[in-house]
Amino acid sequence: METADVLPAFPATELLFRDDAYRTTAEGKVIGIHNGMLVLDQTLFYPSSGGQPSDAGTLARADGVRFAIGEMKYLDPAKTIVGIALPPDADGAWLGAGVSMTLDMDRRLKLMRMHSALHLLSVALPYAVTGGSVGTEDGRLDFDIPDAGLSKEEITANLNAMIEKNAEITDRWITDAELDANPGLVKTMKVQPPRGAGRVRLVEIAGIDLQPCGGTHVRNTREIGPMVVTNIEKKGKQNRRVRIAFA
Repeated sequence: METADVLPAFPATELLFRDDAYRTTAEGKVIGIHNGMLVLDQTLFYPSSGGQPSDAGTLARADGVRFAIGEMKYLDPAKTIVGIALPPDADGAWLGAGVSMTLDMDRRLKLMRMHSALHLLSVALPYAVTGGSVGTEDGRLDFDIPDAGLSKEEITANLNAMIEKNAEITDRWITDAELDANPGLVKTMKVQPPRGAGRVRLVEIAGIDLQPCGGTHVRNTREIGPMVVTNIEKKGKQNRRVRIAFA
């Protein structure tokens, strides 16, 4: 069982949620344990990253031993290897074990809808983003913007108008060099796309938005459902926090 601080040369975890964000079950194998975290050959679960929290669900062995997913994170700066925290009372039989993964899809779908809505919010307010958080009931973006009489009602109307367009949401990949040649694609000031894997994932909302993102999203904007801007807070001289929720 690997416990050293230096991350061993694990192969990249296959991120099944990137191929199909609606998939709810999958099989995998534990290929290592590092600092109390399982490393699987592939994972159905999204690890906490980019303001989106980890998924919930269960991991089970063939002998019936299972646990509810807790902490989950990328173990390397390039975000290619995923670690899933073992419970404190876990035994050593997890190493090398085949496992079954079951996703809490109700929670995932809420996060997908909210994350997609926040991309639209970044269009409704075309300013640099200084922070953000995706939640199951609400979410927020922080903008580098002075107090300019922002209207909750106007932003809400703009947001829902984009949602009603039923625009398709897709993803594709570009190289690090292509991203460097198009720095305007990055809207976030503090969270930059991971480098080191040689490519960056773009999420496109057809005719509306295109930006780097590693999160999970719905298939089209109408699936988001009606949204409402619930609060606009002043967080600094040039910082406004805009919070949205499902209407």
